[in-house]
Amino acid sequence: MDSYKNVIEAPIITEKSANISADGTKLVLKVAKNANKVQIRQAVEKIFNVKVTNVNTINVRPKSKRVGRYEGKTKAYKKAIITLAEGSKLDLS
Repeated sequence: MDSYKNVIEAPIITEKSANISADGTKLVLKVAKNANKVQIRQAVEKIFNVKVTNVNTINVRPKSKRVGRYEGKTKAYKKAIITLAEGSKLDLS
């Protein structure tokens, strides 16, 4: 990755991610597919100025969708659940 800003794509805002990040110590982000855990940790620490203790990544597979007679798939992406250090808090809402 050539830049920290290319690693993090967007926050994931769903009901499940809101429950995970309710206390402010966890963060759910959509990240680049080719980013590894070390690059994700460095990008979050650099951009948000917080200390990261743990990074869990999930490769989300595409789901089949259908609208009328047309079939297709949603996009595949990589999701990262970041645990912040004690005393660090971040609120994206």
